[in-house]
Amino acid sequence: MGLSALPEPVSAAFCFAAPPEIDAHLREAANVYANTQAAEKILWHALTMDPQCLATYFSLYKFYFYKRLLREAEHAALLGLKTAAQQGGFSEDWMQLDASSAAWSRVDGPQHFYLFTLKALAFIRLRLDRADEAGQILAKLAEIDPADGVGASVIRDLATSIYLP
Repeated sequence: MGLSALPEPVSAAFCFAAPPEIDAHLREAANVYANTQAAEKILWHALTMDPQCLATYFSLYKFYFYKRLLREAEHAALLGLKTAAQQGGFSEDWMQLDASSAAWSRVDGPQHFYLFTLKALAFIRLRLDRADEAGQILAKLAEIDPADGVGASVIRDLATSIYLP
């Protein structure tokens, strides 16, 4: 399955738009998805071309996750969180955030990417058998995104039914 075939919410796609040159690289990586080494090289090259492009971080952590390279997926997600926080002017440390740290309900900025990636990080940590850490992230998401704009409740329900007491 290529990267472009992965379903994502419409609001997420808007936030993750890439400049045409970067988008071409992301599509190229999707086209060679089966060749892990080649796709990975293309994705990291795209990131060096524009380290501020959130779409590349998204593609990287999705790529690694679907390749079952969970530690690499976690690393890419953490890099994406850091970049989004810098762009949004709030702390990259999710534990320091609260409802007033950013306009969390906006879907057209780095704060939405941050929430979406934090949800992904929770899922990655569940898969890494770090359910307690995932639970803490999911609790923070419930606090700062009470309207569940990024759908963290789906991961929370999964965690509750399978991983958490």
